[in-house]
Amino acid sequence: MDKYTILYACILLVGVFISAVSQVLLKKEAQVVHKGKIQEYLNLRVIIAYTMFVGTTLLSVLAYKGIPLSMGPVLEATSYIYVTVFGVKIFHEKVGKRKIIALILILSGIVVYSLFG
Repeated sequence: MDKYTILYACILLVGVFISAVSQVLLKKEAQVVHKGKIQEYLNLRVIIAYTMFVGTTLLSVLAYKGIPLSMGPVLEATSYIYVTVFGVKIFHEKVGKRKIIALILILSGIVVYSLFG
């Protein structure tokens, strides 16, 4: 891999991370009781989260200019890791044996693609 491919891969990874953060914002806001439907959708957290989603889309478009199409889904799979870590740290979710096995498989796939893809 040349330095530009690595740069664009990092851009995609940053976008995936920001997307995971925006999902956390939406989940936190979903736990809040609102007075009405308008307040449920038009509040600061929701607006910031969806703005972040737009930003991550732009980062993805930029990243795909410099990485092979086959690399994108592999890098985007890192979102499962971020979401799991956020779920445990922020929402105190339990990680069962099946989820651990799934994360190991995801990480293994990323490593195999990185080394041999």
